[in-house]
Amino acid sequence: MFRTARSKVQTWITAGAGTIAALFVASLMGAFGALPAHAPPQLPLDTAIDAGRWRVQPVRAYISHARTYGVLMKPGQKALVLEADLTNRTAQSDKAYFNVFKPDGLALPDPMPMIALTRDATLTPELHPGMTERMAYVWPLAGDAIVPASLSFGVTAEIFKSRDNLYGMPGWFNPYRLGTITLPVADVPGTGS
Repeated sequence: MFRTARSKVQTWITAGAGTIAALFVASLMGAFGALPAHAPPQLPLDTAIDAGRWRVQPVRAYISHARTYGVLMKPGQKALVLEADLTNRTAQSDKAYFNVFKPDGLALPDPMPMIALTRDATLTPELHPGMTERMAYVWPLAGDAIVPASLSFGVTAEIFKSRDNLYGMPGWFNPYRLGTITLPVADVPGTGS
């Protein structure tokens, strides 16, 4: 009789200790989860940035009030233009570079930029492996939009997985904010060059 009573008490103590430990861990996770997230790091402008499938190097940012690299503006619009050198680090031609840069702190009518090669104004070309091309990211803005003299752009990277969980195929997944670059923004009255 004492033997079964002792085993029942030990079972209750073990279950109680396990429950207390689980509650303690859950409360710690909740407390740390409520902490403010760290700001993404400021990335250097003078070196190329490895952003997953792309190696990027921002060159300049400016406001254009006219047609820029083949991108037409509606009357009363201007455009925020970011020129950057992009290198495809993969083994095949690709054009999944639309989300690499995103201006911070601006209300954009369309968050998806128009992208063109600066050498011949080809819109959204595929970039070939190992070739560096200068690309112009063009975001149309309202004519009265206020753009600061210095603007931050978020840089998004992806992680390569040799085998994904759904199809078992290799690919670039899990986009994340790698960091931020800050560039001076010039006001160019004519076309981009």
